[in-house]
Amino acid sequence: MCIFCKIVNHEIPSSVVYEDDDVLAFLDISQVTKGHTLVIPKKHYANFMECDPEVMKHVMEVAQKLAKQIMDATHANGMNILSNVNEVAGQSVPHFHIHLIPRYREDDACVIEFKESEPQDLNEVLSLIKK
Repeated sequence: MCIFCKIVNHEIPSSVVYEDDDVLAFLDISQVTKGHTLVIPKKHYANFMECDPEVMKHVMEVAQKLAKQIMDATHANGMNILSNVNEVAGQSVPHFHIHLIPRYREDDACVIEFKESEPQDLNEVLSLIKK
């Protein structure tokens, strides 16, 4: 059983921010910034891409509500909302979850960096995706 399923089953303590029949939100034990919260479906899905669309909709509605609440409560200036799919993309727990990471300033502890890559033929990429 994954660690998030154990948290859902209250086998591991957590700081619960929100809970209903289908969704649990709790403070990330590794607070990247003050208020860093994880929003998860109670049912196990390995990642964003495997999550049932109706469950996904509810998770995102809760995430939106909590993001607003967290920003108001912490006086954050922004919010990163992200979900990683698979280890290569930074997913460390194989249970779908949304990170709500309040941002206070550009040089806080959260670093998301986009670097310039090799030029891409957009028509070729589009054709590949649309196959």
